[in-house]
Amino acid sequence: MTPPVATARPTRSPAPPGKALPPPPGRLGTPLSTVLDEALEGGDLTRLAGREPVDRRDRFLTLLQIYDLHTAPLDVVRDRARFQHHPAVAAVKMVLEQPWVDELEQDWQQAGPLTQADDVPRVVQAMRAVAAKDRLPAAYRWLAKEAGWEEVVEFLALEGGPDGGFDDLVALCQIGLSGSAKLELGKNYWDEMGCGDGTGVHTVLHQQMAEAIGMRHIPRSEMPVEALERVALGGLLSTNRRLQPEMLGALGLLELQAGPRCRLVLQGFDRLGAPKEAYPFYLEHAEVDPVHGKDWMDKAVVPTVTERPEWGPRIVKGAWWRSVTNLRFFEALRVQLLEERSAA
Repeated sequence: MTPPVATARPTRSPAPPGKALPPPPGRLGTPLSTVLDEALEGGDLTRLAGREPVDRRDRFLTLLQIYDLHTAPLDVVRDRARFQHHPAVAAVKMVLEQPWVDELEQDWQQAGPLTQADDVPRVVQAMRAVAAKDRLPAAYRWLAKEAGWEEVVEFLALEGGPDGGFDDLVALCQIGLSGSAKLELGKNYWDEMGCGDGTGVHTVLHQQMAEAIGMRHIPRSEMPVEALERVALGGLLSTNRRLQPEMLGALGLLELQAGPRCRLVLQGFDRLGAPKEAYPFYLEHAEVDPVHGKDWMDKAVVPTVTERPEWGPRIVKGAWWRSVTNLRFFEALRVQLLEERSAA
């Protein structure tokens, strides 16, 4: 189990007899994400004191802004990056992350025997069991066989690719690893970089696909909360060193599952007559990710658990977190698109 992080929460004086306490700061009114945005822009971070998100959506919009300070391009965050480790920002980050981690831990308790994976054979078996669980979600089967063209484009815009931001996450995950695990993550990163060919870099292929199908960039303000959580999970794992074992498992799961899902996207492309420029990104993942998944298990997970047995259950836990977060997103998106079809 990941040890809980002690977080300082503001205390409130009791209300006078016969009078109710006012609502906590930030609970009603201006969303915390808006307050943070204005504070980062204007430089007055004292406004964050005692603030809480108004709802779950606000929680993730706020955290994503904080994760941007750590991992987004400087062209995006600009001068805001100077607040990356500001005590007020760090306090908000901790206060918002801890209840989310508690929720993910509750999800993990539903994993049954998988939580007892405490040696190499059990970890390998558990990781493959998590990967096999809904390897082909209903959303991807629907995409392959039923979705219309506009629905496919909207789905892929929100999906962001099977492993959006994966290259940067791999680079961060390898910090402090050694031996076979470090070499495997380095090899995986090199593949993400097109093995040195700029035209084959996976993010470039994704950009070409997006242009070919006329896929718009969806701002976070329009994303469903399940999509925000899915994106934010990478930030949670990559900005908390204590969660490196969970990150190794979460990224490994992506490699184990991406290939079959990409093949279903390609089936949808074939059925609907997608332009040829749309294919390379998903063809690449459909072909190489099964190999990446096996290598991640054999050359990164197995050596790591052999060296650090206590990481075993936590690696599986990270895969489970990624799985349940993905499935919530995929199902919510499928339902949303079907509802939009019915209303049309």
